[in-house]
Amino acid sequence: MATVKTDRRDFIKYSTIGILALVGGGGMVFSPMGVKAENRLRPPGAVAEKEFLALCIKCGQCLQVCPYHSIELSDFGKGHGVGTPFIDANKRGCYACEAVPCVLACPSGALDHDTEKATDIKMGIAVLEHKRTCLAVRNEPVPAGYDNKMKEFIKNQTNITEYEKKVLEKFDGYEGKPCTLCADMCPMPNPLTAIAMVRNKAGINKPEIYDGCTGCGVCQEVCPTAQPSIIIKPRLSYEDYYIKGMRI
Repeated sequence: MATVKTDRRDFIKYSTIGILALVGGGGMVFSPMGVKAENRLRPPGAVAEKEFLALCIKCGQCLQVCPYHSIELSDFGKGHGVGTPFIDANKRGCYACEAVPCVLACPSGALDHDTEKATDIKMGIAVLEHKRTCLAVRNEPVPAGYDNKMKEFIKNQTNITEYEKKVLEKFDGYEGKPCTLCADMCPMPNPLTAIAMVRNKAGINKPEIYDGCTGCGVCQEVCPTAQPSIIIKPRLSYEDYYIKGMRI
């Protein structure tokens, strides 16, 4: 394990030196004070937003190595936000790869190399934002065609991976059943530390979020309602939202 950690640190150290040399040689200076923070869901390991925008060199390496096609590059916005990686959980969440390859691929430090495994990921926190539309709360079955969005997403990829095929297989067979998709599809090594379906005293089932939630966005992706009932609040932790009551 020590060897792996040393290799990681050497990789980021020497890669970053090279990048900084190129930047310095071109007379370009990036300052965290000169960028505008955005409230996007960033890839695993993303440092504080202003620092992320200053460090990210928009190389797209994180996107290239993601086996789930979860990462996009921004093609709109202002300043340094253009070209930076983000995750649109309405389309595709992060499936919390155990080796976190996107972090390993980042040469600039925008993705912190101390994020070494799935449980180190801290992207945000899941929130049942629209309780009234949640199928579990309404006690309504998963409708026909609930998987169309994921199938269409897979169809549009030119290089479908075995990882994606396994996700699609796991997603199959829920039609007509009580909705537990957000909890069942959670990619964390121990999903019950992040989310579970809980029946309250009134006999209503609903997803309950725990402090193991990393804000990966899969629950938002797989939610079968037209507007996802459960969403991710980027860059907030369990403590921020559920204990301190921060509402961003």
